[in-house]
Amino acid sequence: MENKVYIYRSFERFWHWMQAFLIFFLAATGFEIHGSFSFFGYRNAVHYHNIAAYAFIILIVFAIFWHFSTGEWRQYLPTFKNLRAQIDYYLLGIFRNAPHPTKKTVLSKLNPLQRLTYLGLKLLVIPVMVISGLLYMFYRYPQAGGIEGLRIDSVGTIAFFHTAGAFVLIAFVIVHLYLITTGTTITSNLKAMITGYEELEGHDSEGKANNKQTQEVNHE
Repeated sequence: MENKVYIYRSFERFWHWMQAFLIFFLAATGFEIHGSFSFFGYRNAVHYHNIAAYAFIILIVFAIFWHFSTGEWRQYLPTFKNLRAQIDYYLLGIFRNAPHPTKKTVLSKLNPLQRLTYLGLKLLVIPVMVISGLLYMFYRYPQAGGIEGLRIDSVGTIAFFHTAGAFVLIAFVIVHLYLITTGTTITSNLKAMITGYEELEGHDSEGKANNKQTQEVNHE
């Protein structure tokens, strides 16, 4: 039995879409700075890229506060239960209309592979992008009293990590865009992140999971 459940809260949806917009915008202006194409013009691209970078950092700060104040950080705790089955599902099972190996619940929105992927993004890729971006920004555009203390001889290494992180994020976005079409219908996952409601199996209309699902979540 499936019922529509309010699974994604308002800030969660705002954070998701704002983060997506900023990543796309940072990627576009960043590659223009690298000379891949011309749209805003180099000077404007640098200016817009820096503004978007600060906005991204502010969004991260609010997201960290929200995750810890609501307890949603637990969604990213890694689990290896059904991890192999989840990988097999994405590689083969999904093309054979095999049943999904895990069930989404309000208390466990992410499958095992998503947990590992998002945790890696939050603890590794995003920090690398932010730190390398700030070092690169302040090295290239010195501000009063700061850059001399860093003693950076070359931005080559910093630029390498920043660009590598950008490609990782782009690869993630491409895969993410594909996977959102693999829900109950092609648009069901997209609609859920817009409205906050998703049809979940084994939940009542108020979002309460049955005892079996609750026990499974607690076991994980």
